[in-house]
Amino acid sequence: MKGKQKIIITATTANSLVYPEVKNWAETTEQLTEDVVECWEAGAAVAHVHLPRGEETETVKRIRERCDIIIQAGVSSESIQQRKGVFEAKPEMMSVMLNHDAEYFDQVKLDNLHPIHELEEYCMKLKQNNIKPEWELWHTGSFWNLNYLIDKGLLEWSNPHILTLFFNWPGGMWSPANYQEYMYRKKFMPHNSIHGVSVMGEDQMKLLVFVLTHDGNIRVGTEDYPFIKKEKPAKNNAEIIKNYVDICKHVRREIADPSEARVILGLK
Repeated sequence: MKGKQKIIITATTANSLVYPEVKNWAETTEQLTEDVVECWEAGAAVAHVHLPRGEETETVKRIRERCDIIIQAGVSSESIQQRKGVFEAKPEMMSVMLNHDAEYFDQVKLDNLHPIHELEEYCMKLKQNNIKPEWELWHTGSFWNLNYLIDKGLLEWSNPHILTLFFNWPGGMWSPANYQEYMYRKKFMPHNSIHGVSVMGEDQMKLLVFVLTHDGNIRVGTEDYPFIKKEKPAKNNAEIIKNYVDICKHVRREIADPSEARVILGLK
């Protein structure tokens, strides 16, 4: 589609909490580095990475020695104190959850508050460390918190606002992975925003193809859905990325490389 902004593909490389038996993800720092590089080679511009505790700086260094992919550091459910090593590693972006974290999986139950004063502290600390926030929005209350931070002047330094909308994650933040929910939430996005979408489960492709035709970017990988199609696990994250690169071509959307994505996302 001529004139359309290029698509940014984010590879989310962590383990699947919904399908823990699949095990097609990296389990060591060495494997993680190789996985990210392969995703970059396949067409991902951004790597959403859960940096191993105590090895955050080393992991970022290893990835940067191998490729120019944009490193976006999770884990957004954790507190600022728990992410000390992530701040020290200086990724270009850091995921921040804009609401109470309530996720429910068979093996893991997450229930973490992220009060407004913590979000204010995030804004200041991220600015000090020159790390751009990637805001995770799970429902319309997330937008209220984001607009509060914008109105207080805490995000003037980080335009455009980088948003990821989440769908079908189990727990108290669940929302349906359908067109109506996506279009409804898009109405609340603040001015000067770039958005992507994360869908957990087998309805992923159905919604993401719609997103691709409605000016959105996509996040895919083993953390969200470790299958290449229903009941067929992907060989690795690179295979998932390649599959979505082909889909982007099918809907006539060009893929942004990391240097192009940096311009789109306002990264220095």
